[in-house]
Amino acid sequence: ADMLDAAEADVLAFMAFPRAHWPKLHSTNPIERLNKEVKRRADVVGIFPNETSIRRLVGPILLEQNDAWQLQHRYMSLETMAGLADEAAAPPKIAA
Repeated sequence: ADMLDAAEADVLAFMAFPRAHWPKLHSTNPIERLNKEVKRRADVVGIFPNETSIRRLVGPILLEQNDAWQLQHRYMSLETMAGLADEAAAPPKIAA
């Protein structure tokens, strides 16, 4: 219970984002999907002779995924994220 109390701010940090983003923020699906793809391609090779060969295989996979996420679709829409920038620029509200 003490550990949960100490981590309360971290656990509830997603609540500072718009409600529409909450399901995506608490999900690890994109990371799990990426790890599965890296594992699938690494299993084909089997044994890597050195660290450089691992980088040659995994690096392009990560770059490809990065490009796909930047160009094809956005995990969180720019419109709702723009609202966050407006809120950050506003002075903080102090409770009376």
